Amino acid sequence: MEETEEKGLNTPEESAQINNEENEKEYQPVYLSGLYKNWFLDYASYVILERAVPNVLDGLKPVQRRILHTMKVMDDGRYNKVANVIGHTMQYHPHGDASIGDALVQLGQKDLLVDTQGNWGNILTGDSAAAPRYIEARLSKFALDVVFNPKTTDWKLSYDGRNKEPDTLPVKFPLLLVQGVEGIAVGLASKILPHNFNEVIDASVSYLKDEDFDLYPDFLTGGAVDVGRYNDGIRGGKVKIRAKIDKLDKKTLVVNEIPFGTTTTSVIESILSANEKSKIKIKKIDDNTAENVEIVIHLASGVSPDQTIDALFAFTQCEISISPNSCVIDEDRPAFLGVNEILRRSVDSAVNLLTKELEIKLSELQEQWHFSSLEKIFIEKKIYRKIEVAESWEEVISIIDKALTTYRKLFTRDITQDDIVRLTEIKIKRISKYNNFKADEYIKSIEDEMDNVKDKLSHIIEYTIEYFQRIQKKYGHLYPRKTEIRNFDNIQANLVAVANQKLYIDKEEGFAGTALKKAEFVCECSDIDDIIIFKGDGSYVITKVTPKFFVGKDVIYIDVHKKNDTRTIYNMIYRDGRGGISYAKRFNISAIKKDAEYNITRGTNNSRILYFSVNPNGEAEIVKLFFRPKPYQRKTSVEYDFSKLEIRNRSSRGNKVTSHSVRLVVKKEDGVSTLGAIKIWFDDTVKRINTETRGRFIGDFVGGDKILVLTDDGKFELYNYDVANHFPENMTHIMKFDSSMVFNVVFFEGALQKHYIKRFSIPNDFVLNKRTSFLTDDSKSYLEKLSFNPQASVTVEFDGAVNSRQIPTEDIIFSDFIAVKSYTARGKRISNYVIKQFTLQEPEIFIEEETVETETEVNPQDVTEEDPKKKVIEPEEDHDGQLFIDVE
Repeated sequence: MEETEEKGLNTPEESAQINNEENEKEYQPVYLSGLYKNWFLDYASYVILERAVPNVLDGLKPVQRRILHTMKVMDDGRYNKVANVIGHTMQYHPHGDASIGDALVQLGQKDLLVDTQGNWGNILTGDSAAAPRYIEARLSKFALDVVFNPKTTDWKLSYDGRNKEPDTLPVKFPLLLVQGVEGIAVGLASKILPHNFNEVIDASVSYLKDEDFDLYPDFLTGGAVDVGRYNDGIRGGKVKIRAKIDKLDKKTLVVNEIPFGTTTTSVIESILSANEKSKIKIKKIDDNTAENVEIVIHLASGVSPDQTIDALFAFTQCEISISPNSCVIDEDRPAFLGVNEILRRSVDSAVNLLTKELEIKLSELQEQWHFSSLEKIFIEKKIYRKIEVAESWEEVISIIDKALTTYRKLFTRDITQDDIVRLTEIKIKRISKYNNFKADEYIKSIEDEMDNVKDKLSHIIEYTIEYFQRIQKKYGHLYPRKTEIRNFDNIQANLVAVANQKLYIDKEEGFAGTALKKAEFVCECSDIDDIIIFKGDGSYVITKVTPKFFVGKDVIYIDVHKKNDTRTIYNMIYRDGRGGISYAKRFNISAIKKDAEYNITRGTNNSRILYFSVNPNGEAEIVKLFFRPKPYQRKTSVEYDFSKLEIRNRSSRGNKVTSHSVRLVVKKEDGVSTLGAIKIWFDDTVKRINTETRGRFIGDFVGGDKILVLTDDGKFELYNYDVANHFPENMTHIMKFDSSMVFNVVFFEGALQKHYIKRFSIPNDFVLNKRTSFLTDDSKSYLEKLSFNPQASVTVEFDGAVNSRQIPTEDIIFSDFIAVKSYTARGKRISNYVIKQFTLQEPEIFIEEETVETETEVNPQDVTEEDPKKKVIEPEEDHDGQLFIDVE
């Protein structure tokens, strides 16, 4: 033991204690909260600031900024291989060539900052770009005009400290709003939709003029957008985007434009998927997309093209919703700013940059003026001769400095030694050829330019407006709006889905559903339909269709329920309680809570439905009630006419029919609709007709009435008044069809290269949904003027002279010029002379109101001395209504 202590060795107990202390030091606990506060936060901040989110000032992500800076450094006016651009950009961007290449391709596909050459992919089809070694790029003229200026750029060191890169580029344009952006960071994301080039400039000018403005998205893929819930692009908003679908004929649809964010491949796949799920019925689909989208959809026989269009919007990528999230970097922090605020920040930045540029230019002009004036004095006053006697450089500087002393007050700043050194560097050849007159002119031009710059600085807002207008004039024609802004109608999926199921009912077991193949067939339906079930005790329920569900054993009616259907009327007679009074009622059921049981009787115990009918168009029949025989009972039956009963709420009691005990109720006579004609309106915002009084009134429709539509290419088409109808995009007029209506038309006949007038009417038996031209078949024919006014005329101005005399204008009354003929007739030529222009004259039509004079019974109390006979004159009602609607 003593030896151990002398040698400095530990005892076993001490060694164990030391080992425990070392283990405690080695295995200290690490808390996750510390990791999140330090490492995770650092990583998240880096991703947000340096990778995924654009800066509000220049609208660029770091990788985009570095690509553009690299392309500017490399710019010599010629195209560069994309692989070369990627390699040079890696000096500034530390995340590899793949991210740089993808970002450059996206910039090129936006067709704004990068001028591309080669196969850069296709945003319509989703085809990727060729390999970087095969494609080339250079900066566009627009980018060179608005993005770069090294004099106003703030610089910082690159990631390895070897190079300088811009902190932000001096972009004098709201670039972020035109290009849009999408990025996913840590804990947040940015999704700013692209906007139209010209509209952004117009909004910038409006902001500078302190006027209100609105901005809405515009997409390179076209289509239509509903911006009702855009919410200024802030999170929480939403836009709906639809493809453009045209009816080629009854069996063919063509998709010409697709929603933003989709491709023809994804759209076709979604259509095929919907077809496999029996949401729609198509025969085949062809993709003819090349430069423009063309997806041809061939429909199955018996399928409505209008219903299919709605189904495409409801079940495929022909309609998508996008939720914008306007997140940007503002002063090194993420901020959620609306697109209007982003535009204000961008325009303010443009004003500041233009101010800096003008101040820099003014400073440079002042320097030019300063040295030009020094040079003039140095040469005119022959100061250069005084330095001939100088023996040293210091003496040269001193002589010139002393000679300029008397002129110092002429300058706006001090004359420095650097200025004197520059004077000594003037070559003898320049001194010998010096021209005082030209020097004065040059100095005067500098002064004029300085005054001009000072004027711009004092009117910087007006100068900025002129700058934006110059940009718009130079480049605006390249960027027309491609996406139509419209309000979309709400499509109910269950109304447009194809009936892909069959509904059955097993009344003995009390079950219904689509899987009961051996039970009684009810109707065809889709798997998203709602079913309404009425029972004999007056209870009813609306529920979702399923393969099998319990309905009870007392079902008297089961069918598909159409939501918001006010035309389907239920007529019924029920007994209120055991031995109670029998009531009749008429009602509709438009909307109701699903899977909740309701009652159409008064709810009294032992109530019973004695008669029940469903009438799709509000028909009101006559029924006969047979009574149970009773002693001393004279009447054994009674007839009841439902047409005398008003349509009321489903919860109303109804009208009393009889107190007798009813044995049987049978239909005696079919009735007619009591709802009258359907009133139809046209909503120009969604280009659809409706019965909810939205838009402009077209007319009352009943039976075989039709709607007439005219298009700007000289075609007409007849439709029924189904609210599901889709109308052509180039529609100019929509009206209730009247076969007696006469069309007065002026058109240019392409084959003969002459103008013609024709008058025609459309026969009443013309087929529906057949778009037909009322011009000639030549593709060069076009419509000039169209009028429905029977007294219309046209003034024709000719271009030319006969025998040195100008050809006089001619007034042509349509009805005098030509008779009414078929729509297929060519018409009558106006003149052989060249026609300059037409002016349509449509005089107001005054209809003299006929009055009917009727005498009424005279009340002695109403007779006065001035009015002893009390005659009442009532004008006849005018039922003509509105003739047509111009939708232009």
